[in-house]
Amino acid sequence: MAFAASQMAVTSSALPLDKPSGRRIEGNGLCNNLFNEAMLSKKKRVLKAQALQARDLELSSSSPGTLHGDWTPGSWKSKKALQMPLYPDPQQLDSVIEMLKTFPPLVFAGEARKLEERLGEAAMGKAFLLQGGDCAESFKEFNANNIRDTLRVLLQMGVVLMFGGQMPVIKVGRMAGQFAKPRSENFEVVDGLKVPSYRGDNVNSDTVDLKARQPDPQRMIRAYSQSAATLNLIRAFATGGYAAMQRVIEWNLDFTSNSDQGEKYMELAHRVDEALGFMSACGLTVDHPIMNSTDFWTSHECLLLPFEQAMTREDSTSGLWYDCSAHMLWIGERTRQLDGAHIEFLRGVANPLGLKASDKMDPAELVNVCEILNPENKLGRLTVIVRMGAEKLRIKLPHLIRAVRQAGLIVTWVSDPMHGNTIKAPSGLKTRPFDAIRDELKAFFDVHEEEDTHPGGIHLEMTGQNVTECIGGSRVVTMEDLKSRYHTHCDPRLNASQSLELAFIIAERLRRKRMLKSDLEISSLVRGLTSV
Repeated sequence: MAFAASQMAVTSSALPLDKPSGRRIEGNGLCNNLFNEAMLSKKKRVLKAQALQARDLELSSSSPGTLHGDWTPGSWKSKKALQMPLYPDPQQLDSVIEMLKTFPPLVFAGEARKLEERLGEAAMGKAFLLQGGDCAESFKEFNANNIRDTLRVLLQMGVVLMFGGQMPVIKVGRMAGQFAKPRSENFEVVDGLKVPSYRGDNVNSDTVDLKARQPDPQRMIRAYSQSAATLNLIRAFATGGYAAMQRVIEWNLDFTSNSDQGEKYMELAHRVDEALGFMSACGLTVDHPIMNSTDFWTSHECLLLPFEQAMTREDSTSGLWYDCSAHMLWIGERTRQLDGAHIEFLRGVANPLGLKASDKMDPAELVNVCEILNPENKLGRLTVIVRMGAEKLRIKLPHLIRAVRQAGLIVTWVSDPMHGNTIKAPSGLKTRPFDAIRDELKAFFDVHEEEDTHPGGIHLEMTGQNVTECIGGSRVVTMEDLKSRYHTHCDPRLNASQSLELAFIIAERLRRKRMLKSDLEISSLVRGLTSV
């Protein structure tokens, strides 16, 4: 289980420098193509890796337990930190940080290591990442029903994707810590009043009031407590029988049951239920843990560095540092400067990492960031989350893929079709057209098919609530509908019906990819037999 507290020791050994990682990668066809390309890195990369290893070995003698000998949990403070709130009382901030350092970790290092292994499988086309949840969690909307409903939609989507792709689905929530949000300016004018920008509930309030908008470090303690409670509930759902495959029919939400997606899901659920019945009739037990529980991990954007530093702990089994606020952390478009504080912090923690990449990302810059965050080229360590819009993605993504491949790097490629498709409605509300989201996903799969690489997953802002924030979908939400149930206090989210509809679209592409691979393997086998 992903949430098991057990942290098994990792045996280290000297690894050949010309391999991307120390683990053996098996497979054929497309998987071998990717691996072989990574193995053919240029000699200068090998020499660079040797120099880095020699440096780290020298420095690690005085700084044990780090990925990089010159790194500490607080070394980010020597770099320029963007998107940081301006706390009026530094002493109060220091007091809160010292208190957070004494709190128990929210997640365990062993869980993060297991997620890294799974993401490595996605990089090789043997699994698919489903990452989703709120744009930004809030204190006001925190309740058990909202957590359960979002988890339920992710479970439904996971079944649809697994059935279509015939491969494991890695379920990761934007939950239990996704509070902080980047802003364009430090201040904004609302109704004629100039106030500090709202940066997420763990920083300040969205209430338009000077006092409420002042960054308050005490909010980090409340965010920690809410994250702990959310994790506790998710763990109970994931391991307590709610996520059992036998309950696949019961996961349908009331307001989606009468929609086209709900009916399509129920048809699939009944097929799964019949398969389970057939297994039982054959004497195959459905009481195995894999049928009664699910692995579920958490993630959020690494933005509020004082909090992240406070939650960073040295793992007693491996001697590495892990940010124990989440299993996976990602760095956003606005904080990925090569010489910035956020890159500096993340390069030293051993969690699997995500990197958002827009159309502004230069291929050479992407290679540099990858080499900083994953100098050992470890499988599953780094996920590149692409957010561009369909037209720009078709132009830009091939160049990024080729640059990464030519550098001999292995990453997990994931699509974020949300952030490149935000528009403003006539009412002034932000929204996202479902058709644009679908088109970007299609472009993402098309490009990977053309480049003979693996589409490794999807990253969505979505909710289990019956909201009207994104327009379109088969159960159409119009511009006029937006005001009826527009609940987000940040960016627009897909509702449950739209999320499920998207899952069926992706499942069909995964099925197509699987059938294409099968046809190629059969053709290869036939050619081999005829040549004998």
